[in-house]
Amino acid sequence: MTSGGPQAAILAATLTLSACAVGPHYKQPAIPTPRAYHSLPPTQDEAPLSRPQPAEADLSQWWTQFHDARLEGLIERALQANLDLQAAASRIRQAREQELIAGAGELPSVSASGFGARIHSNSSPLAALASGSQSGSSSSGSSASTLKLYSVGFDATWEADVFGATRRGIEAARANTEAAVWQLRDGQVSLSAEVANTYMTLRTTQSRIAILRESTQHQRELLDLAAARAHAGFVTELDVNQQRSQLSAASAQLPLLEAQERASVHALGVLLGLEPDAVADELAAVACVPSVPTTLPVGLPSDLLRRRPDVRRAERQLASATAEVGIAVANLYPKFNLLAAVSLASSSAGNLFQSRSLSNVEGGIISWPVFQGGKLRANVRATREQQTQAYLAYRKSVLAALQDAEDALTRYAAEQRRLISLQDSQAAASSSLHIAAEQYRAGLVTFINVLTASATLLNARDQVAQSQQTLAQNLVSLYKALGGGWNTGNPANPGRSE
Repeated sequence: MTSGGPQAAILAATLTLSACAVGPHYKQPAIPTPRAYHSLPPTQDEAPLSRPQPAEADLSQWWTQFHDARLEGLIERALQANLDLQAAASRIRQAREQELIAGAGELPSVSASGFGARIHSNSSPLAALASGSQSGSSSSGSSASTLKLYSVGFDATWEADVFGATRRGIEAARANTEAAVWQLRDGQVSLSAEVANTYMTLRTTQSRIAILRESTQHQRELLDLAAARAHAGFVTELDVNQQRSQLSAASAQLPLLEAQERASVHALGVLLGLEPDAVADELAAVACVPSVPTTLPVGLPSDLLRRRPDVRRAERQLASATAEVGIAVANLYPKFNLLAAVSLASSSAGNLFQSRSLSNVEGGIISWPVFQGGKLRANVRATREQQTQAYLAYRKSVLAALQDAEDALTRYAAEQRRLISLQDSQAAASSSLHIAAEQYRAGLVTFINVLTASATLLNARDQVAQSQQTLAQNLVSLYKALGGGWNTGNPANPGRSE
């Protein structure tokens, strides 16, 4: 065909409509947020240990606020080697390949083919065909003949993206890749919080074991005191039996705590992508639960839309769903395809690339789905509903993020007040035990007073240790609710900078 054929008309239409992309153009929806967190304590008295402030701060490595080198090392190693993060990084690389697949629709598709054949026959008709003789011509004898045929061809097709289906597909693929990036970063946030919470549990369990062992040692001293007084005839064996029973009850708690300690060590090993006991030796030394910082910048609620990876992921999923609507709408319109084919054919390999062996075909195709039983329009409506669902999911993620932050602030402030009260209770219980023991030695009170005071002190110390754990974990939950724990490194290779 000449340049004025159908393909030229299709090309002209393509150039005229190339800027057209049907379907909605995405714009990030504006979702209102409060001007400040309602759960921030209005006065210093309501946050005696650590006061959250509406100031902006870098929370990408919030765990450094605890000033615990062991915790920092564990989290950094987990971010490098955790298996779930490696799987998320693989999904990012997969999504990037999907972008290339989607973008390939903008380029022509070219293929090449080659053919060679040798046909041998003893019949004369084949000989006539090979010599180019006319049908019906005679030949003497029935000599053998050989026919050779060689062919090389190239063909190209290109679908003009007149109504933007391919461009919308690229938009959707790119948004899906960005959503996968934010999914990995959300995994980083969750992983750092999980490692910190498990570490706090481990250190608290170790502290409780130390408290219990110290208490059992004191219980043995009381048992010796009761036994000595019973031997002297001042009291009966009842005091001795009561103290022995309390010592046994305290000792019975130790195996449970030791099992919990091992479980925490095992959990940390797996979070680091290692065998369960891999970090047992380095965590064997007893340490206290890290103390909370005195000040805590939490920023503003509007920062959550920028900092929370799950919110950012939901927004990118909405962008992808919007682009999918454009693809569905574009399927309602005609499709324009240009095609061309060039071939070289000859009975002789030496003559294959001569001009007389050349033949070519050019053409254009217009296809329009005139009637599909309502399938295409139903698909448009279905994708619009998917877009609506993605928008509602985005709104819900924002509201859930606000709730997480408000709840975490409330729990953090409440646990601080609880810890102060428990510490006061522990001090009073310690004084009471000392007084009861001295009075028992002097014969002023019965042994039941000592037993009660001893049990009260053990419970008070245990509650203080658990409250310190809860306070630290509430702070970890707050950092997680604020979206801290991810960085701008190369998401497809966690731990490496771009």
